[in-house]
Amino acid sequence: MANRDIVAIGTSAGGVEALLFLARQFPPRFPAAILVTLHLPSHARSTLDVILSQAGPLPAGFGANGAALKKGRIFIAPPGRHLLVEGDRLSLGSGPIENNVRPAIDPMLRSAAVCCGPRAIGVVLTGTMGDGAAGLAALSQCGGLTVVQDPRDAAFPEMPLTALNRSPPDHVVRLADIPALLESLVHQPAGEPMPVPETIKFEVDIARGERASMSDMDRIGRRSVLACPDCNGVMWEIDENDLLRYRCHVGHAYSAEMMSLALDENLRRALGSALRALDERVALAEKLRKQASERGQNQLTDTWARKKEDYEGEAEVIRSAIKRADDIAAKAAA
Repeated sequence: MANRDIVAIGTSAGGVEALLFLARQFPPRFPAAILVTLHLPSHARSTLDVILSQAGPLPAGFGANGAALKKGRIFIAPPGRHLLVEGDRLSLGSGPIENNVRPAIDPMLRSAAVCCGPRAIGVVLTGTMGDGAAGLAALSQCGGLTVVQDPRDAAFPEMPLTALNRSPPDHVVRLADIPALLESLVHQPAGEPMPVPETIKFEVDIARGERASMSDMDRIGRRSVLACPDCNGVMWEIDENDLLRYRCHVGHAYSAEMMSLALDENLRRALGSALRALDERVALAEKLRKQASERGQNQLTDTWARKKEDYEGEAEVIRSAIKRADDIAAKAAA
């Protein structure tokens, strides 16, 4: 029977430092392939491969489509692509963003669940928001082991705390204890294969870049009243025990928390557009008022003056709404 030879690690804010620590601690002949997804901006070149390779004994590199999985190596999700595993090879997914990012942690963990199930170990480290919680739940459902950094030990506790609350992991440990734990787990024999739910396979296909129809989405969730923040399409509500997620048929996916943030951002943009339009109407009304006054058109002058005053009042209401939204966001971030 094979050992647990796939370790999939997801992290976000504070993740570079956490990954550096792990890279220094891995032994030279670590008997598992290590997959890493760190939220990276798609528009900038990353040197994370060089940083991790220089930090410890294991070579690190960005995953390439079709590359063979090898034990004792670190494979990093490249900017702009989901890192997926299929059999004994890597696959780079071009599917839509999840939780407002690509690469995202959930697709990597789901692919490990589909591909490797009991051979896989999923790890969620420091980070903000809730990416990784759904992926860990999927991996656990398919027989994989799950590890979460103790939120009290994390530089940014929200991501591990969300994973901890949504699906109880097999291990909750400090970062300092993770290397020894992984060294122990990868030498254990994998468990028996378990059936993989079709819904998890379906979501891996979406991350890979395949399209989903509305009837496909009806099989995994129920239509909600919310519109997708990215494409304005219908969103389906996916309820997995205590984990509430949203996905549109284009493929954009959000945790409930990320959905709330995205809708807040859309509201701010809408309020900003409304304020700009009202300011433009104030300027135009003033110009027309002056023009009517210069021509001695007193009635028309009064009409444009009243309209300008109305527009200024409406603009003030929008300004107050923007200020309230900004104050609420600042309190939530504090």
